[in-house]
Amino acid sequence: MPEQFPPGYGVLLTRPLAQSLELANAIEQRGGTAFVFPSMEIVLRDEHDILRDVNALGAADITVFVSRNAVASGIAYAEGQLAAIGPTTAAEIVGAGHAVDICPTTGFDSEHLLAEPAFADVQGKTIRIIRGNGGRERLANELRARGAKVEYLTTYERRLPEHSAEVVNDLETRWHAGEIAAIVLMSVQSLECLKLLLSPLGRSQLGHTLVVTPASRVLKEVLSQFPDSPAVLCAGPRLNDIVDCLAATANSATRPT
Repeated sequence: MPEQFPPGYGVLLTRPLAQSLELANAIEQRGGTAFVFPSMEIVLRDEHDILRDVNALGAADITVFVSRNAVASGIAYAEGQLAAIGPTTAAEIVGAGHAVDICPTTGFDSEHLLAEPAFADVQGKTIRIIRGNGGRERLANELRARGAKVEYLTTYERRLPEHSAEVVNDLETRWHAGEIAAIVLMSVQSLECLKLLLSPLGRSQLGHTLVVTPASRVLKEVLSQFPDSPAVLCAGPRLNDIVDCLAATANSATRPT
């Protein structure tokens, strides 16, 4: 039987709403309490604007999807071999009725994708990266250094959501009272957006609250900003990876030593 949460264990979820609700359901099925507070929202670009950009691109030999959101908003604009940044993105591609040609066997970031044999020799190839606005340049820069022509196609935008003062105050009051024991962070951008949404009181709680993340870059950034943070790296980005890590860490903290 999957490990359950201790009574009253609360987790703050910062992912975009749809993905936070999936994770919230998984946490609550195991007896935890989820506090859904998206620090980013995903807004799809107008289809006509995307098509205009597609028409300006060359034919792609490989299309890379950097997230589930990229698949949901951009699978119609894929050409050539399909590459996924990690397992959850790959599952989204398969769910959309397509085969995944390239995906890291371990890891779920640009570094692991670049290590795949299919990207060892990309001289002269055109690679289309479907993503949201902004983001890391590591993947594109390295592929260009290997001789590929890299073209971005932006199909969605990440924006700072609007939360009322009442919602923020209620969240921070509960957090300060000890109702929130952990935070799930999936990206450095999520952390920075969360800091913008919180008051000084809320930001003061960040360094003392357990952070669970599947991304080593996030872990490094959290510890850089909050050296005393009890941050933990979980096994991967799948729902069960995250919830298993949360439950195990929660129970470890409550067991007598």
